[in-house]
Amino acid sequence: QLQASGGGLVQAGGSLRLSCAASKRTFSSAVMGWFRQAPGKEREFVAAIRWGVGSTRYADSVKGRFTISRDKSKNTVYLQMDSLKPEDTALYYCAAGVQYSSRWNEYDYWGQETLVTVSS
Repeated sequence: QLQASGGGLVQAGGSLRLSCAASKRTFSSAVMGWFRQAPGKEREFVAAIRWGVGSTRYADSVKGRFTISRDKSKNTVYLQMDSLKPEDTALYYCAAGVQYSSRWNEYDYWGQETLVTVSS
């Protein structure tokens, strides 16, 4: 239902773009979000977007560096990550839900993880 892709290895200061393709079922969800989980840490909110109006919200740690966007024609949400730091290294997940929330447990559908590794 949600297919995430685009992870990889990048040097600090570099960029990556993650993609999350949604099936018709999850496409009806009002909100799409990105979360991440670093080794030994809890899952944390990264960014979310309201599918209809396109409004966005970000975690303070990524604000100004990451951009979430969506392409309605492709049922796809993107996370453009610039000025990457080693602390951005994590498994990244996309999720779909109805609440415009930063809480992972308020999302109903989850894609498989994609690994982002930022070397120093």
